[in-house]
Amino acid sequence: MRAVVFAYSNVGDRCLRVLKARGVDVVLVATHTDHPGETLWFRRVADTADELGLPWIYADDPKSPALAQAVADARPDVIFAFYYRSMIPVSLLALAPQGAYNLHGSLLPHFRGRAPTNWAVLVGATETGATLHEMVAQPDAGFIVDQQAVPILPDDTAEQVFDKVCVAAEQVLWRSLPALLAGTPPRLPNDLAAGSYFGGRKPADGRIAWTRPAAEVYNLIRAVAPPYPGAFTEVDGQRLIIAKARRAHADIENALADHATGLYHLNGQLYARCGDGGAIHLQETHVQGTLPISPAKD
Repeated sequence: MRAVVFAYSNVGDRCLRVLKARGVDVVLVATHTDHPGETLWFRRVADTADELGLPWIYADDPKSPALAQAVADARPDVIFAFYYRSMIPVSLLALAPQGAYNLHGSLLPHFRGRAPTNWAVLVGATETGATLHEMVAQPDAGFIVDQQAVPILPDDTAEQVFDKVCVAAEQVLWRSLPALLAGTPPRLPNDLAAGSYFGGRKPADGRIAWTRPAAEVYNLIRAVAPPYPGAFTEVDGQRLIIAKARRAHADIENALADHATGLYHLNGQLYARCGDGGAIHLQETHVQGTLPISPAKD
């Protein structure tokens, strides 16, 4: 089987390695250029392709005529997308006679769309996973080939959940490939009406409103904790990033019971009282542009 692969990040890295191990002939890898302002905490697919001896190109514009020609010249039997950041046009998908498949970081039809791991943590989900599905014109809407669930523990950050999703993605692709290679993939229903869709997130979405319930604030902190941009608040005109936090014990909540919402320094540690009376221990913080400090200062 000849495959063209659109890939990025850690899932792209691991899934490329699965294809190689399963003997798939990867004839072209398309990946993104690195954004100048983005922290590269994840694997570069270009490096993975070099290591595996696979031909690769940068493909930031999926509608580029040059990309369409490159894919056509590669004569793929199948197209895969592993955390590629853009929608691939149907005209490109049609170049693969045995189908086109995407690896999405959730249990479809739930958390369709952008940043699925971050959204799952943000809304307080206790489970997510990875799904291999057919690519069609609508995002994350084609039939499901296979999926694997992973737990989201109460204190997990989005990065920790993403690491689990990477393993789930590897497992799903590994066990799905024999059927795909045989041309007989499972076609499980993907009932969009029973699921959910979420859009992209911006760094500004990490602003904390301390008047919200403590569970909601804590989920936000976990969902965007570094290496993501981080939840933040303003102190003396400076942006304070919350790098690490935990829900505070009942004795701290009692000590802050008569206080307004906001930040408080107790026993050398920094706490925040939220709108429902719950409290959060801010274990590592830093002013934007500096390194985290612990314990947190006033």
